[in-house]
Amino acid sequence: MSDREKYWRANLKLMLGLLTIWFLVSFGCGILFADFLNQFRFFGFKLGFWFSQQGSIFVFVALIFVYAWQMNRLDKRYGVDEEEQP
Repeated sequence: MSDREKYWRANLKLMLGLLTIWFLVSFGCGILFADFLNQFRFFGFKLGFWFSQQGSIFVFVALIFVYAWQMNRLDKRYGVDEEEQP
């Protein structure tokens, strides 16, 4: 397997992992498990409501930063990173 194929597989694995987390938080916590989570309070709001209104957005933004950080590491590992020009 070539380095390009390994790089692409690692990229897909990262994306699928982050998309799975995003799905579980947005759809799972915001819709499927909202009734269960509403037993708990977070900053005065029911937790299921909070996830559907705010929490999934916060997690999505955090996942963007995680993706950028992990892709920089992946780029360096496979030698396709952007080097700083003097």
